[in-house]
Amino acid sequence: MALPALAAVRAALPEAHLAIAAIASVAPVFQEDTAARPDEVVTIPDRSREAMTIADGKFDAALLLTNSFRSAWTMRRAGVADRWGFSTNLRGFLLTRGIARPRQRIHQSAYYAALVTGLGLQANESLPRISIRVETSERAGQLLAKAGVSLSSTLVGFAPGAAYGHAKRWPPSRVAEVVTRLSRDRGAISILVGAHGDRESGREIESSLPAGVTVVNLIGRTDLRQLAGILARCAAFVSNDSGAMHLAAAVGVPVTAIFGPTDQRVTAPLGDHDVILHEVFCRPCMLRDCPIDHRCMKRISSDEVFNAVVARLEAAPRAVITR
Repeated sequence: MALPALAAVRAALPEAHLAIAAIASVAPVFQEDTAARPDEVVTIPDRSREAMTIADGKFDAALLLTNSFRSAWTMRRAGVADRWGFSTNLRGFLLTRGIARPRQRIHQSAYYAALVTGLGLQANESLPRISIRVETSERAGQLLAKAGVSLSSTLVGFAPGAAYGHAKRWPPSRVAEVVTRLSRDRGAISILVGAHGDRESGREIESSLPAGVTVVNLIGRTDLRQLAGILARCAAFVSNDSGAMHLAAAVGVPVTAIFGPTDQRVTAPLGDHDVILHEVFCRPCMLRDCPIDHRCMKRISSDEVFNAVVARLEAAPRAVITR
């Protein structure tokens, strides 16, 4: 969601050495091709060494997309002379240029754009886009081949987990219903993806499938770049509100996004995608676990999701893949 804002920084400072500093779980994304075009990707090994890692780069300025006090304090400790960011969380005195944060509720991507606009740069209104490099695509293809997936198969990706908490997860039994219908009615192969913490959801889905219907379970078996390569090979993608959802949208896959306790106005995938939700009195509550009956997610039927995916598959151009 930050890619358009980063693209604006690159466009405004074409001659500058631009480094993206991120934790290890995020940094690999920027090793693919994006409009940010960083000269360097700095991986923060852990929080205890963040200031030292930044100091080693001898950077002149830092743009803080995070709102935490810690990030501003880290940049000061690292000796970065110019520190730009939103003046929030009592960190204004640590910034050399503090920008007032937007008061209204806006999409997270627009929130980042407001930061660069506040700095006097022209915000980039383009959609976040990630172009997968050849080596990444090849690694993804190799993993799929090991799983017995043919290059000519119609692939539909599923991200059944969510790092935020159980409340964001559509019931695994519903996912299994969609997987079953896609297999029997459309001949599609469903691919489960996610982090190690999502393995429980993957097992629940597999155990809910009827005899003769299988999925390719890659949960916990990919790194971030390999995941991006696999998503780029999918004809459609189904996801809860998650990082995988945004990654799929950025690589150009039509997403069916299922929203429950979180606010689609702030974190919906950008572009032409389907957002499915069921309005109830208590959403968006932003809670990690539902204190009542999880009605916002349980009232979303498998028919709604299946129909959205099928519409995307039917609208997709037919392609012949050769080797």
